[in-house]
Amino acid sequence: MNAAATIAPATELASESRFADPDAAFRLLAQAHRDLDERDSAAFNARLVLILANHIGDEQVLREAVALAREAG
Repeated sequence: MNAAATIAPATELASESRFADPDAAFRLLAQAHRDLDERDSAAFNARLVLILANHIGDEQVLREAVALAREAG
């Protein structure tokens, strides 16, 4: 059986923090960019976005997340 078939996609966008330690999560993301130049940092972000979008697995939730990110910018 395909592993993806056994994982239910997210069906609602969680916009509140779900991390036990949000500061640690932020530090992890910031540290991932350490020693990367602007191009490599952008490429890393693109890969991470695609990985997390796949993890979400629901187009409507992804649409909501894109809209929220555009509003915040």
